[in-house]
Amino acid sequence: MPLVAHNKLPTFARLKKFGLEIMDVDAAVHQDIRELHIGLLNMMPDAALTATEHQFINLVGNCNKIAQFYVYPFSLPELNRGARAAAHIREHYFDFEQLREQGLDALIITGANVANPSLQKEPFWSPLMEVVDWAEHNVTSILCSCLATHAVVRHHHGIERQPLPGKRWGVYSHRVTWPEHPLVRDINTRFDAPHSRFNDVSREQLEAAGLVVLADSAEAGVHLAVSPDLFRIVYFQGHPEYDAHSLLKEYRREVVRYLDGELDRPPPFPEHYFNTNARELARSFLRNVETSADPGALADEFPEAELQALVDNTWRDTGKAIVNNWLGLVYRLTSLDRRFPFMEGVDPQDPLRMRFVDHL
Repeated sequence: MPLVAHNKLPTFARLKKFGLEIMDVDAAVHQDIRELHIGLLNMMPDAALTATEHQFINLVGNCNKIAQFYVYPFSLPELNRGARAAAHIREHYFDFEQLREQGLDALIITGANVANPSLQKEPFWSPLMEVVDWAEHNVTSILCSCLATHAVVRHHHGIERQPLPGKRWGVYSHRVTWPEHPLVRDINTRFDAPHSRFNDVSREQLEAAGLVVLADSAEAGVHLAVSPDLFRIVYFQGHPEYDAHSLLKEYRREVVRYLDGELDRPPPFPEHYFNTNARELARSFLRNVETSADPGALADEFPEAELQALVDNTWRDTGKAIVNNWLGLVYRLTSLDRRFPFMEGVDPQDPLRMRFVDHL
């Protein structure tokens, strides 16, 4: 069954316009179909708030029609917001205390921008950990993206992320490292996925803490891992939710920073993302900038529309399949004991971990 538009969040109307099946509440209550209630903790900055909301809800809505999906976006008051984003959250988002009271079946946590080298010094650290600690004991599974992954592995396992020499962003080739796990069942053993980050948690760090890596890249590092019990927390270091133009919009923001004098040189291209024509188009724009007396005035001339026609999405099907597998597992496991007693005390490196797969 489809997504249920249970409030007036504009994303529902936009997705319906693009052809996604959306059901209103009145129609949903007249169907004897099981419901799944998914929380979406959106911590992204204002510029990416609604885009990220749209991307994750779209992923859920494109899942196999196993249930009626209710998605509840919420955020944290400690995140600094401008007036427009604050109004959007106030009008369309839910309050965590309300969701804590009514309960959720699963939780998605997005990334966030940070200002401190130590995540524990961020204003959102304590409230985020309050949400995570509650969810671990009250939802079937938590799916973390990018910065959320770094924060939660620091909280639970003391893993310190390591700064990279430069921004790691682009589209990278990955391989599945444990194809028997239900999350990666029936997906391509080699696939693309986007990354965008300045810090890294390595495979060695994760495995030393007992986590299990399901997919990684020789060039970009770990993309997908799971907690030692193999499902309670799902960790993405990349961005399965990105649409075709997400990296392009990031690139444009970096170019504007350069035009405004915040950067002393143009940003590098996202790796393996622009084709030859796209790179030449971007270089031509930058050459014009270099000869301009007022580079900042050229920001509106950035050739975004032309570049959009030159980039491809090579990761959507795999991202959708993994999230589909995740929601399918949530659906099946919500009828069981959420604490997975069949996995308690099992060493993740022990062959007995296969009991998880056998159980499903």
